[in-house]
Amino acid sequence: MPDDVKPVPQLASTTWQIGRVHRKVDAMERMRGVLRYTDDLTLPGMLHGKIKRSPHAHARIISIDASRALAMPGVFAVVTGKDFPTPYGIIPWTPDETALAVDKVLYVGDGVAAVAAIDEDTAIAALAAIDVQYEVLTPIYDPEQALAESDSNPINPYAKHGNLSKEVLLEFGDIDGQIAKADLVIEGEYFFEGTTHAAIEPHCALAQAEPNGLVTVWSATQVSHYLHRELSKVLGIPAHQLRVIQPPLGGAFGGKSEPFDLEFCVAKLAMITGRPVKILYTREEVFYAHRGRHPMRMRYRTGFTKDGKILAMDAKTTIDGGAYSSFGLVTTFYSGQLACSPYVMGAYRFHSRRAYTNKPACGPKRGHGSVQPRFATEVQLDKAAVALGIDPIELRRRNDLGADSETLNAFKIGSNGFLECLSRVEAASEWRERRAALPFGRGLGVAGSTYISGTNYPIYPNAMPQAAVQICVDRSGRARVFSGANDIGQGSSTMLAVIVSEELGMPLVDIRVLAADTDLTPVDLGAYSSRITLMVGNACLEAAKKLRKKVCESVAKRWEIPASRVVLIDRQALDRENPEQRVPLTQAFWWAEEDHGLLGEIGSYNTPKDRHGEYRGGTIGASPAYSFTAHVAEVEVDPETGVVLVKHIWVAHDCGRALSRRIVEGQMEGSAYMGFGEALMEQHIVDPKHWGVHTGPSLLDYRIPTFLDTPALHSLIVEAPDDRGPYGAKEGGEGPLHPSIPAIANAIYDAVGVRMDELPFSPPRVLRALAARAAAEAAGTLPKHKPEEGHR
Repeated sequence: MPDDVKPVPQLASTTWQIGRVHRKVDAMERMRGVLRYTDDLTLPGMLHGKIKRSPHAHARIISIDASRALAMPGVFAVVTGKDFPTPYGIIPWTPDETALAVDKVLYVGDGVAAVAAIDEDTAIAALAAIDVQYEVLTPIYDPEQALAESDSNPINPYAKHGNLSKEVLLEFGDIDGQIAKADLVIEGEYFFEGTTHAAIEPHCALAQAEPNGLVTVWSATQVSHYLHRELSKVLGIPAHQLRVIQPPLGGAFGGKSEPFDLEFCVAKLAMITGRPVKILYTREEVFYAHRGRHPMRMRYRTGFTKDGKILAMDAKTTIDGGAYSSFGLVTTFYSGQLACSPYVMGAYRFHSRRAYTNKPACGPKRGHGSVQPRFATEVQLDKAAVALGIDPIELRRRNDLGADSETLNAFKIGSNGFLECLSRVEAASEWRERRAALPFGRGLGVAGSTYISGTNYPIYPNAMPQAAVQICVDRSGRARVFSGANDIGQGSSTMLAVIVSEELGMPLVDIRVLAADTDLTPVDLGAYSSRITLMVGNACLEAAKKLRKKVCESVAKRWEIPASRVVLIDRQALDRENPEQRVPLTQAFWWAEEDHGLLGEIGSYNTPKDRHGEYRGGTIGASPAYSFTAHVAEVEVDPETGVVLVKHIWVAHDCGRALSRRIVEGQMEGSAYMGFGEALMEQHIVDPKHWGVHTGPSLLDYRIPTFLDTPALHSLIVEAPDDRGPYGAKEGGEGPLHPSIPAIANAIYDAVGVRMDELPFSPPRVLRALAARAAAEAAGTLPKHKPEEGHR
């Protein structure tokens, strides 16, 4: 046997790489600290930029005088809003912000000027020398007040309907008739406080302008393509003269999914000075840039039969959008459109209004727009289960939507593993055995959810593919994968390498993924809405299968056997029926290149257009496939202090097919961790009593869980393959967050008998609820929830 040919591998498994545990393709570089993030990049002659920000929440700009700053040694240029007069927005129908404020500032932290200087200290000193005169206006921090004062005190000058950013009213079925015949109607009001992403890496951008007019922008973004489009629009540069590169990213979670002021400023300053310019946000600037979870006040009515079937759900939601639209148009739809799954219901109506306020703009955070209503929905179900005397898991089973079905609002559901998710968390938590036996102060809670595997339509209307991948194989036995997809830490580049490895029989170390460079890679729409696994994965699979076909045919030609007998595995090509007949993969590639020339293929993916109803707004929330999740949380509540300890969260998630098992588990645990943090700790708020200043714009003051706070997280992968995903795969990065918060809320009720309908579930809130419960028990209006001693 030749030295370079390994022993015959086992062929019992139907897949070689799919479903196994893999190291992320850049894991060692990250662990060794040698990966170069955007702020690690330095170019010859590079200048440092800083942005001057408004100290007022609402004010008109009277004048900006930069003469003193420009006269300072080491200051090269200053730009203001007048250098960026074109409004933009990630959603093309709502372009309501400019790179720097032109006439008005709309929140504390709104950018008004930017400077490029020889070093950061000089840039900071130059900001202090810029004189901005304001006419201070009355700020509005409450969305209900903002809507009431739309005419008298409009906030955003580009808004079309005063302080109403977006309104959606959709009704399916006879909501009032179904509520009228319900045996039980649960009414509740819920408040979800705003939270932010808290990614470790701050926003950073670096730009270089070439003498030939080419402008290159390196940015810590998760949407290279959309940034490329908006830079072209705002700067007035033809798209072919712009290049956007996303270096390795240190986390995003939705917080880098649209353009920010620093990207426009570095590009413009580089064009003016002829030198590279970099801007790195401080942590405080990251908090003010925000684009995090929207605060929502939700009023729900849900009708049930005595058997626990959902007859109707009626939701009214007020959304605090902050100063700009961001993704707000979509958010307003998502606040209701994804609520019709995973449950069957007879009728549904939601009425959502998003308001402008003088606060940092809200946007998409992991589970965009649907985490808040899921909290309300699942607590409503728990309240009904208690009132009807039905086990909460059983109530959810009775309302299961099922596979190959259609939601009430006409979304097509393919595979559906929700019932298995419920069974897995029920068994793993020992729900039936333990729940009734836990003492006062200990409780179990359950919740379920669903989420999209990518949006069915791109952000801007077009009929082109949503994803494309190019693969090139060379004579050395290596493959290069070119993809515009943004790996933000979720492992999308590893996913692509796994697919190529599976199809071409190459180990992951032989595959190079070149991603998110608009000059080198095909267009991809970015890392949002859990779209990459299904969409980019399908494109990659198509290209890899084309290459495999070429290689197998060339090998089969030399061996004079059918191509179906050729297997590519573990750097070898071998005959399935005669495994002793085999050659190194490099030889197979040589033969294929002799037959076909350069071994390269392309794949692309576009979504099916039959996944939704034909009503206005029916496309928003539509997806090729949906994931399903169930959580059980176990809590311990101290009635003396109000402190809630989450001891365990069991997470069962239907991801279709786990392409890389450890990465899926990591996404499930990361999602549950993030939801747990939002439930107990996080609040992104500004203080109206202190002129709209953020209450804690640092990772010291903004509370997020440490390792010591984090509960034991148990990932239970459920696989209900969907034929619309690559190898049956669906999303796994956002859906597993949704049930965490309501499961914890429901567990708190099980533990001590109080409903936590407002987030976060802080000790003062818990103590107030316990005091109210104790007063009601003393008055005889409520029975004692559990005996203080012993078991139930």
